[in-house]
Amino acid sequence: QVQLVESGGGEVQPGGSLRLSCSGRGFENYGVAWFRQAPGKEREFVATIRKSGGAQTYADDVNNRFTISRDDSKNTVSQQMNFLKPEDTAVYYCAATSLYYSQKPDQYSFWGQGTQVTVTS
Repeated sequence: QVQLVESGGGEVQPGGSLRLSCSGRGFENYGVAWFRQAPGKEREFVATIRKSGGAQTYADDVNNRFTISRDDSKNTVSQQMNFLKPEDTAVYYCAATSLYYSQKPDQYSFWGQGTQVTVTS
């Protein structure tokens, strides 16, 4: 079973930055995504990076603010988050899928434990 571990969450002021990391094994064989879930809300798509070629897709709300990247040699997928807003506050999850591309949480088979991101004044 694939095991994923997220890190890098924390508390920042609006406009600040955080860099999240997801560590695991065999990332070269999986598409990887970041999802987030705020209290009382459904889990939502944030960003994906493909298992081949590194093509990226972002949710409209984070496009041009977040950047997802991967380093398969280090078994790591990262998400740089800039210009953070209070509405970005959520638990962020790393997930992996054997599909080439998906934005649907239920099509991801492997999940990390989540890391809390809080954006507040």
